[in-house]
Amino acid sequence: MIRVVLPAHLRQLARCEGEIQIETGAPTQRAVLDAVEAAYPMLRGTIRDPASGKRRPFVRFFACEEDLSHDSPDAPLPEEVVNGREPFLVIGAMAGG
Repeated sequence: MIRVVLPAHLRQLARCEGEIQIETGAPTQRAVLDAVEAAYPMLRGTIRDPASGKRRPFVRFFACEEDLSHDSPDAPLPEEVVNGREPFLVIGAMAGG
């Protein structure tokens, strides 16, 4: 099981509390996000563009205190995330001054 932490506004939209747990075959960003969108279809299009599959501009991905936002969606996730010791974080980025 991969633990996923969503920002508050997406948890509210998905009607879930705290972190969610996702079962996925391949431990990659793409597989995790595919599984999240399959389990919570109301989130489709909120994290990634539905046509291109690219991350939305103000959404970032973190794991093990590292920014994974610019990594390939098919790159393997850190082992700590795969074995459930650390969560995969979806974070809403902020802009402005």
